[in-house]
Amino acid sequence: MDSWVIAMMLGASIFLGAIALFAFLWAIKNGQFDDEEKFLNAAKYDGVDELNDAVNKELKKEKLKKEYRPE
Repeated sequence: MDSWVIAMMLGASIFLGAIALFAFLWAIKNGQFDDEEKFLNAAKYDGVDELNDAVNKELKKEKLKKEYRPE
């Protein structure tokens, strides 16, 4: 390859990388990655069936712990 092709590829990659870095830093500054209510919304908008399944699994775990606990 000619040296001008390598220089052009290197320049283009640095330019595109700089744009990506700028966009990432801008997104962090503007709070695009902040998800303060993730767990609250997950529980709030979860279906009734999924919540009942989760409760049943927890009850089974507690029951198994009580059964196999040496006294």
